[in-house]
Amino acid sequence: MHAYDPLWVKVFLAIHIGAGAMSFLLAPVALVTAKGCKQHKRWGKVYLWSMGVVAATAVPMAFFFPVRFLALVAVFSFYFAFSGYRVLRLKELARGGSAEPIDWIAAVFTFGTSALLAWLGAFRPASIEVIGVVGVVFGFIGMRVSAGQMMSFVRKPREKMFWWYTHLGNFIGSYIAAWSAFSVVTLTRVLGNQWYVWLWPTIVGVPAIVLTTAYYKRRFAPRVRATA
Repeated sequence: MHAYDPLWVKVFLAIHIGAGAMSFLLAPVALVTAKGCKQHKRWGKVYLWSMGVVAATAVPMAFFFPVRFLALVAVFSFYFAFSGYRVLRLKELARGGSAEPIDWIAAVFTFGTSALLAWLGAFRPASIEVIGVVGVVFGFIGMRVSAGQMMSFVRKPREKMFWWYTHLGNFIGSYIAAWSAFSVVTLTRVLGNQWYVWLWPTIVGVPAIVLTTAYYKRRFAPRVRATA
């Protein structure tokens, strides 16, 4: 930011940084509190809307600076948290329930922005600041998650506890994306705009999602068998 930047940019940036700092602090609190308790729900919601503010402020600033790539990352980062929250209201999908229009709109919009992100990574003009491999990786992750959500809207999920795994994985995915943006803003000044500056949170976080999901599947297996 420079002294001659417009006032609205300075205000948006201050709000963006404040909301981002809040989300970084609150995500671990929500993760370590007992699942389903009031504290978990409260801090999870605060994290969700903090990420919403981060995304809402990132988009207009991205067109001013411009760093459209970060705006697209902010959009799918918020979608991870949003879909992770919304799935708690979609438990009936496994028993023939249906999604609401807001779920379809969010998923379709995220799929489109993620496709654009992948396209920028693969066929970017020279004027756009984005590393190809990063755009492709993030774009395909965003498309896979949003497409998976839409698939669950039209096909009955096989896993009875699908909502738990989606809730857990998508919130952690949102935190990974937030760490990616933070890493770029801070570490590129030291290490340069290298692919690993962007992707190290993904490399660390995705196995964490896989292992945590596997842990809960083993934990829930006796309960699911008993119910069946």
